Amino acid sequence: MDEGLSIKERVFFLNSMMNTGNEMLVRTTGGLLAILENEMLVDTVGQVESGNALITIDCVTEISLRNFLKVDATAHEALQIFQVDKHPSYMGIGRAKEGFSVFGMLNKCVTAMGRRLMRTWFLRPILDLDLLNDRLNTISFFHYCEELMVAFRETLKSVRDIPHILKKFNSPSSISTIDEWSTILKSIASLLHIGRLFEVEVPGRLQQQLEGLTLHIFEKACTSITTELVFVYELVSGVIDVSRSKKECGTFIKQGFCDELDELQTIYEELPQFLEQVSSLELTRLPMNDRKPSGCIVYVQQIGYLMCIYEEKLDETIIESLPDIEFAFADGDDVERRFFYRTSKTRELDLLLGDLYHKILDMERAITRDLVSQIHHYAGHLQRAVNFTAELDCILSLALAAKQYNYVRPLLTEESIINIRNGRHVLQEMTVDTFVPNDTQIISDGWINIITGPNYSGKSIYIKQVALIVFLSHIGSFVPADAATVGLTDRIFCAMGSKPLASERSTFMIDLHQVGMMLRHSSSRSLCLLDEFGKGTLTEDGIGLLAGTVEHFAQFEHPPKVFICTHLTELLSEKCLPKSENIKFYTMNVLRPDKYCINEAEDIIFLYRLVPGHAFLSYGLHCAQLAGVPEEVLERANLILNATGSGKRLGRLYNEKLSIKDQQYKDMADRLLDFDINMGDTDHFLCDVFSSTT
Repeated sequence: MDEGLSIKERVFFLNSMMNTGNEMLVRTTGGLLAILENEMLVDTVGQVESGNALITIDCVTEISLRNFLKVDATAHEALQIFQVDKHPSYMGIGRAKEGFSVFGMLNKCVTAMGRRLMRTWFLRPILDLDLLNDRLNTISFFHYCEELMVAFRETLKSVRDIPHILKKFNSPSSISTIDEWSTILKSIASLLHIGRLFEVEVPGRLQQQLEGLTLHIFEKACTSITTELVFVYELVSGVIDVSRSKKECGTFIKQGFCDELDELQTIYEELPQFLEQVSSLELTRLPMNDRKPSGCIVYVQQIGYLMCIYEEKLDETIIESLPDIEFAFADGDDVERRFFYRTSKTRELDLLLGDLYHKILDMERAITRDLVSQIHHYAGHLQRAVNFTAELDCILSLALAAKQYNYVRPLLTEESIINIRNGRHVLQEMTVDTFVPNDTQIISDGWINIITGPNYSGKSIYIKQVALIVFLSHIGSFVPADAATVGLTDRIFCAMGSKPLASERSTFMIDLHQVGMMLRHSSSRSLCLLDEFGKGTLTEDGIGLLAGTVEHFAQFEHPPKVFICTHLTELLSEKCLPKSENIKFYTMNVLRPDKYCINEAEDIIFLYRLVPGHAFLSYGLHCAQLAGVPEEVLERANLILNATGSGKRLGRLYNEKLSIKDQQYKDMADRLLDFDINMGDTDHFLCDVFSSTT
């Protein structure tokens, strides 16, 4: 905004960016700007002068949340979309990094701008069908043109955030370096090379495979990478000498660009030899006693040129005989002392040369500042080019991941359906030798899927993989499946029993909160996941809450897509849930003996395959055996299980120490019964009995 505008003109200007008649919008925008200004993140007048601002506000854009798939932090954690690994140092000092997560798996960007944009895509999945299909078309193009994908990624490695570097140069306290200018030139050259790569004609063998794909990325490349970048490149290369090593002394402005600067540079390069000659002349003026004093002329910042005499101070008689010599100061230790003097020659050097090095630096900064101001006229062109490369980097990253992990293109539709053939879990398939894929089909009925089955059979993995396939489809990514048709989804809810370490609420309360959000805010386009909901309280309460939740969803004319994993088999009876076309029951298939017992637990084989039906056994003892629970605990658990199932009386746990104690107590009781109180000594008898038991 122009600083010369009046208040009324500024209001008119803001009206072109936002609806200033909306009081709530104006209040929230003002609050946001106040916070950013307080944190010294945005450009204010004071911060521009000091160069402390981190963000420049170019425009104000209104974003509607209706255009995005909403995924809250609980769902991010449950689906492991992001996973921050803190620095392993003892004090926690150091940068955190992305751990084993969906974002970490698919983020193969080679530029910083691409990584930032990719994170934004993951944080804000979109519902724009045209934009999603455009991303998928572009990924399909690079999926077939692998050589072109490799060439683009190799070129992108040299692209840096040019507007960010220029903003740093524009700060009054900033000093540009030859490395940074070299980076700008390499980045612009790489951008121009990317533009030329888009002009390469696609080979004829690929044109047939790409037939039917509408690719807008070629048009974007033409409008984003323009001829103005060539002018900027020539402008910088005509001023900056990037061939000069940073170890070399002197300026990095090209020779011949400024005659005055070249003259100062020549004088500065010859200055050491010149000072040596002047030092020799000055030393010959000093009277010779036992030995000739050694010294040289040096330049001390903010003081000027001085004659430096080593080892010993000049005699007062010598200073009196030469009135132009004046003692300045001394430094050093007892071993090596240095004494500094002003002479007529050093005063003459101060007048003729002065601080030559800083004169060169000041002139160099003036030239580079003028260069930066000229480049800023093309900041919009540079920003568009960098934004395009960030988007291209994200697309190439998703295309590379699709190629490496054998992902397929999903078919996106406005209909609220999910049809997945042989879907896989993004992360789980990377940690096992063989992953068993599963189908998912929600088209005209079965909106509520209740999945029962043993522990360790893959129920949670299955419902998470469905959610991740839906999530990735809304980023515009290929998905881990053989085929997938995904309807646009407005929100993903997860009640998976996850609990942050610093949370003040119990896991059950967190799940209740998530389920409450589902019941209030879900629509026919929502996806709801419930894993073991109801297990954090009494069984009867848990069954009632889960059954009430399912029945609430089932009563909708168009219910959301719901996946429920549970061990509450009481839910399967008609007393808890009425029959409904919207409800389907599934289980995870298991191979087991006809009659299950703990001794045959090793014969159980989990197939990890989803099939229609119910499961009334959880095989928890088998899972305990796999987890290394001691054998005696498993045997006792099996006895308790059989006794409670058959209604028999449970016998006491056999233990050798307990049996010895029981025998001692029995013997003591017999002696007490046989003792005659009238005939015997009671005190002596009791002491004898209890001492024997202890």
